Amino acid sequence: MLLRVAILTVSDRSFLGERVDESGPALAACLAAEGWRVTGTQLVPDEQEQIRAALLAWITKNAADVILTTGGTGFAPRDVTPEATQSLIEKDAPGLAEVMRASGLRISPHAMLSRARAGIRGRTLIVNLPGSPTGAVESLQAILPALGHAVQLLRGDAAAEEGHGKGGV
Repeated sequence: MLLRVAILTVSDRSFLGERVDESGPALAACLAAEGWRVTGTQLVPDEQEQIRAALLAWITKNAADVILTTGGTGFAPRDVTPEATQSLIEKDAPGLAEVMRASGLRISPHAMLSRARAGIRGRTLIVNLPGSPTGAVESLQAILPALGHAVQLLRGDAAAEEGHGKGGV
């Protein structure tokens, strides 16, 4: 299944040109390896309204089935990506964030500090990932097995029901 994915990097330093965004390209490479199409990328500072505006623009244009954010999910005072995401979503998808944290805990105790959220607005799934390239890719890999099915369900695809009743959703 071809998934359309947009990637939003949230980073003050990258936005100001003080640091190269490595997380967005790392996620794009991971998605390309899966055969999924990156329909857009954007870089914004840690500003809740700018994060919201970028997410909402992609959702309104139906530009992506999944929007991945990278950055702004920690404890730093300017980390506001989860709040921006929460203000837009209509349905929570807590299992995705739980799996990412559980998977990350096998690698680093810092994974428990993630405040990442996941949820649905309309037919678009939004998932917050960590800001580090390694953490972002590891978190994405933890949820990859479920993303295709999630998009099928959001699209109302009849084939999505075929796996139900067999230990699935």
